[in-house]
Amino acid sequence: MDDREKRKAEVRARLEQAAAATKKKRGFMTPARKKRLRVLLRKKAAEELKREQERRAEERRKIIRQRTGEPHDLSDANEAKLTQIVKEYYDRIQRLEDEKYDLEFDVNKKEFEVRELAAKVNDIQGRFIKPPLKKVSKTAQQMEKIRMFTAKVGQMDYRSSLKQVKKHDIEEREKEKPEWAA
Repeated sequence: MDDREKRKAEVRARLEQAAAATKKKRGFMTPARKKRLRVLLRKKAAEELKREQERRAEERRKIIRQRTGEPHDLSDANEAKLTQIVKEYYDRIQRLEDEKYDLEFDVNKKEFEVRELAAKVNDIQGRFIKPPLKKVSKTAQQMEKIRMFTAKVGQMDYRSSLKQVKKHDIEEREKEKPEWAA
């Protein structure tokens, strides 16, 4: 039995050496580690996105609350109080509409300036933007109408529609001129 165990140990040692020789050394990032890292990065990105969305929603709610103001309690309000509340809301709406108009005017003005500057840059650089042409579909009937119209225009006699003036009428008018016009 002792001999048998020695042979087993030798075979085991040879197999381990062969496995160690054939086994290539892998890098630090094994496929399993890469996969786990990707999963963790995705989770982290999802959490960041969710936090950003919540922050934006809270900011939006805060701005809306600021612009609209706190709601009034209308349950025990009399007519005078209601008219006062309506006036407050009307004044707030009017102020907000004024601000909206000013902002829209500023935006339009800046858009116009941007377009003008872009046109100047294109002129300086020698680039010209060709406007996209719209496709126009013409039916056979429309094309025939166009042909008939162009043919009719070509055959028109423009002289016949002009006013005819006789020569002796012009001479008479010249005689009738006042003295100061002579």
